[in-house]
Amino acid sequence: MSGFESRNFIAGEWPRPTGEMFERCDPADSRRVVSTAPQSSRVDVAAAVDAASSAFPAWSRTTADRRSAILMAAAAELDKRAPELAQVILEETGKPAGPSGVEARRTPRNLELYAAEAIRLNGVTYPSDDIGSTVYSERVAVGVVGVITPWNFPTNLASRKIGPALAAGNTVVFKPSPMAPHAAQILVEALQTAGIPEGVINVVHGEAAGALLVEDHRVGAITFTGSTATGRRIHDASSPDRRLQLELGGNNPVVVLADADLEAAAKVVAASSFNLSGQACTGAGRILVADEVHDELIERVAAIASTFVVGDGRNELTTHGPLVDRRAQQAMLTVVADSVTDGAEVIFGGAAPSDAAREHGWFFEPTLLAGVHPTTPVAATEVFGPVVGVERVVDLDEAVARANATEYGLTSAVCTRSLAVAQEFARRVEAGTVRVNRPTVGAAFNAPFGGIKASSTGTHREQLGPTVMDFYTTLKTVFLGS
Repeated sequence: MSGFESRNFIAGEWPRPTGEMFERCDPADSRRVVSTAPQSSRVDVAAAVDAASSAFPAWSRTTADRRSAILMAAAAELDKRAPELAQVILEETGKPAGPSGVEARRTPRNLELYAAEAIRLNGVTYPSDDIGSTVYSERVAVGVVGVITPWNFPTNLASRKIGPALAAGNTVVFKPSPMAPHAAQILVEALQTAGIPEGVINVVHGEAAGALLVEDHRVGAITFTGSTATGRRIHDASSPDRRLQLELGGNNPVVVLADADLEAAAKVVAASSFNLSGQACTGAGRILVADEVHDELIERVAAIASTFVVGDGRNELTTHGPLVDRRAQQAMLTVVADSVTDGAEVIFGGAAPSDAAREHGWFFEPTLLAGVHPTTPVAATEVFGPVVGVERVVDLDEAVARANATEYGLTSAVCTRSLAVAQEFARRVEAGTVRVNRPTVGAAFNAPFGGIKASSTGTHREQLGPTVMDFYTTLKTVFLGS
């Protein structure tokens, strides 16, 4: 074995692995092992929860200023290690140098945001009809929070969960994706360097660790980002007394209407469909285009896609890296073949490059399919890759009906010059986020993020916006008499 050595982190220690290890291979060259990590056992996960449970009373009583200071110090440490973190993200996920660097720089900003939230955990004083009594509320920590994260934003998403959990006084057991174990380790090392007490943050790796964490009902809250299928299993394994925050899949529509600026709309479609090689839950799954501009839009999107360079993210010319693993590559081959069998036409791409420079990587060309209908495989499922289908629509009414004809409701976009039409689309579309003349991907620090329908639990939005701390705290009402 070789590459980065990643370990569990339990009760302030990085124990040497004694059991089975797993390897993470380079997505750009599967012959190369990038990192190794332990396959955590039931005993490992129980020990991590033990440590978090034991640390909770003292950490929850730690002053808000102290919790804030630790998060700020961790952010400063991550700033120092940003080049190293960017390189690890690139090697483990295949994300090109530019996006990897953006994530490495964004992660400490997240911790700074939640450091400020720690000192803003305000309660409310209420009028009382009992003379001499004061009624007020205060926010208290939930307890042990289980954090389960995906590979595609291994530290950005993790910091958006761990940050507010710690800021509120919770302790954490963190289960990162097996696809990016060492990026997660760097995040936790920064918290350790910042002075986080033993047991407040713990890490368990491996394929089975997530399910074992969910099974342990000493974990009072689970925050998870990943597939809808896994989210449903977590929901089924939980109980009414546990908090769940599930940010799940999407099959996100981009609607291009006849009055749209087609040059701008083509850029919106290309960014929505192919950013991160299509491996984002907010990426576009379906492009719904008015008949009048259908052919021209396809030409423009294909022209943009032809400028992309698909390859190893270490190459400064690369714009789009590999897929996460062989299964993802095979899924793209399958969805293209099945869609073509159903009558779709490949306009651009449609294959896995097989040249000598890329034959050992999990690459796939940005792919544009036309002649797509609502039941075509590319339109009917969450593809999670650089394959997108274009459907013809007659008008806004048909576009909205098609956009809503899915179990998902994460993001959506509309391209139009009409403010009135944009507002009508925003009212009628069933999605947690609506973008007008902007790609479906991305989020803002200060705005809520999350989906509806099968894209979320629907109870707690993701880790952004003014209600960010609601999931990580409970309100206690106090009646204070003289």
